[in-house]
Amino acid sequence: MADNMARLKKHYNDVVRGELKTEYNYSNEMLIPQLEKVVINMGVGETVQDTKKIRSAVEALTLISGQKPVITKARKSIATFKVREEMPLGCKVTLRGTLAYEFLDRLITIALPRGRDFRGLNPKSFDGNGNFAMGVKEHIIFPEIDYDKIDQMWGMDIIVCTTAKTDDEARSLLKGFNFPFPKNKD
Repeated sequence: MADNMARLKKHYNDVVRGELKTEYNYSNEMLIPQLEKVVINMGVGETVQDTKKIRSAVEALTLISGQKPVITKARKSIATFKVREEMPLGCKVTLRGTLAYEFLDRLITIALPRGRDFRGLNPKSFDGNGNFAMGVKEHIIFPEIDYDKIDQMWGMDIIVCTTAKTDDEARSLLKGFNFPFPKNKD
């Protein structure tokens, strides 16, 4: 089983856990923060005009995440936006375990550096409970997406949920995963 362990998970077990335990003086191994899940949400507002657009978004998110997404639907009708109840408006996927670690590894090492004008992630994008949220403007930064076959650029929200109690602990955990936070910005 250890042979097919995700590279980032192995790095977490071998290096990051020890660093976090030393830095925060945890009395119990179970208190050391770890990755809980990664939620990827893709809003597709254009489905109001063309409901077929949701299919291409679902296919793209399936390729990126390696898991079939759930289609999110409108809870109530909003006439101003021409939205009816139960109309598909986007898709989301929740990754846990090995899939989450593999996705984060691809995100950090391959996808983010490919983004235009990328200067690092905002170190203030924590929610106060140890979770980190970020937005990606173009889904084509992922290597799984064939640039020639896309008909539309999709943006996505990526939320990294950790078991950390504070933002500082979560920031240390994500820095251990080599998240590209700027060095001098606070």
